Amino acid sequence: MASITFENVGKVYPGGTRAIYDVSLHVEDGEFVVLVGPSGCGKSTLLRMVAGLEEVTEGKLSIGDRVVNDVPPKDRDIAMVFQNYALYPHMTVYENMAFGLRLRKMPDEEIDRRVNEAARILEIHEYLDRRPKALSGGQRQRVAMGRAIVREPAAFLMDEPLSNLDAKLRVQMRSEIGLLQERLGTTTLYVTHDQTEAMTMGDRVAVLRKISREGESNLQQIDSPRNLYDSPDNLFVAGFIGSPSMNFVYGTIQEEGGEIHVKFAGHSLRVDRAAIAKRPSLGNYSGQEIVLGLRPEAFEIAQAMPNASDDQKITVKPQLVEQLGSEAYVHFEMDSPPVITPDIQELLEDQGAGEESLGSVTKFTARVNPDLAPEAGQETVLVVDTSKLHYFDKDTGTAIR
Repeated sequence: MASITFENVGKVYPGGTRAIYDVSLHVEDGEFVVLVGPSGCGKSTLLRMVAGLEEVTEGKLSIGDRVVNDVPPKDRDIAMVFQNYALYPHMTVYENMAFGLRLRKMPDEEIDRRVNEAARILEIHEYLDRRPKALSGGQRQRVAMGRAIVREPAAFLMDEPLSNLDAKLRVQMRSEIGLLQERLGTTTLYVTHDQTEAMTMGDRVAVLRKISREGESNLQQIDSPRNLYDSPDNLFVAGFIGSPSMNFVYGTIQEEGGEIHVKFAGHSLRVDRAAIAKRPSLGNYSGQEIVLGLRPEAFEIAQAMPNASDDQKITVKPQLVEQLGSEAYVHFEMDSPPVITPDIQELLEDQGAGEESLGSVTKFTARVNPDLAPEAGQETVLVVDTSKLHYFDKDTGTAIR
C-alpha cells in the first residue's frame, strides 16, 4: 500500500487547452478519497494521471515516496476499475481475474490462491466458470473488482464503477465497496459525479470544478463528508453538496433594538448572537447585501415547533408538496431576484439548465415533517432555524466565517 500525492499538478493538452490547474492533494496510505464534481471538472483526468494514462505536464505526482511523472503505467503498482467493466468476453470469470497475473508470469498455485480468495471475498465463487455475458451488471462489476484485488496493488483507482448499474444495485454496491476497502485497507482514489455516492463512501471528499477564473485551482475543497456539508468554503461547494441542494437568497444582516436580524425577501428573522459570534467576519458586512444559504432542513412546519417565537417564522404558499414517506418536500417561491453568480451559473449548466430557468423569483425547497405537510396552495407557517444559516460574499462566492 502507498499514499498518493499531487503537488501543484497541472494538465495542458497539445494546442493549449488546460484541463487541470494547480491541484495539490494528499491521499493517506489506506485512505478512501472520492473526487466529485460536474462533467468536465477534471476528476477523471486526475485519476488517469495517477494510472499513467495521461501525462503530467506541470507539478509532481508521487505514489508512496516515488515520483511517477515519467514512470510507465505497468510499473506504478496500481489497479484500475473502469465504468464499463472492460472484461474479455471470450474468457471465463476465472480467466479474466487471472489474466494480469499470468502476464506477470506468476506461478499457477499463487494465481489460483489469489483468484479463489478474491472470489470468496466478493461472493462470486460459483461464477468462476461462466463468461461475462452470462452475468448480471452487478456480477460483472464484482469480477472487475476481483481482477483489481488479485493484483494486491499499492492503490485502487476507480472511475465511476457504479454508473452502469440500476439505482437499487448502486446502493448495494456502494456499501459493499466501502466494506471491502475497509477490510483490505488499500489506498483508494474513487471518481464519481454523484455527490450522494461521494458522501456515503469517502473518508474524505474532494470537490472539483471547471477552471472558471484565471489562477483558480480545480480543487475547491477537500474535507470529511460532514464538514463539507456543514462548512462549505464557497457557493459552488454549498450548491453542489446536498440533496435537495441548498437554497440561496440575497439578504442583509442588521442590528435592531439590540438584536441581530437577517433580512431577506421581505422577512426579518432574529439570529442568535452566538451563531454570529462564530463568524466574526460577518461584522464587516453589516448592512451590506450578501448571499444567504439555507439547507432544506433549516425549515420546519410551525405546528411541530410550538415554542418557536414569531421572529423566527415566515408564511409561505407552497406550489408543490412531495410526500416521500419519511419526509416531505415543500416547494415555494419568494418575491426576491434569484441569486446569479458564476458559481450558481456553473451548477445550473451542470444540471442542463440556464439562468432563464430561475425566473424572476427565488425558489425554495423545505424538508418538513411528513405528518404535518400542507397541501399545495395552502398558506403555511414555517419556522426557520437561523443557527443553520450560511453566509457568502456575493462578489467572490466565498463563505463568510
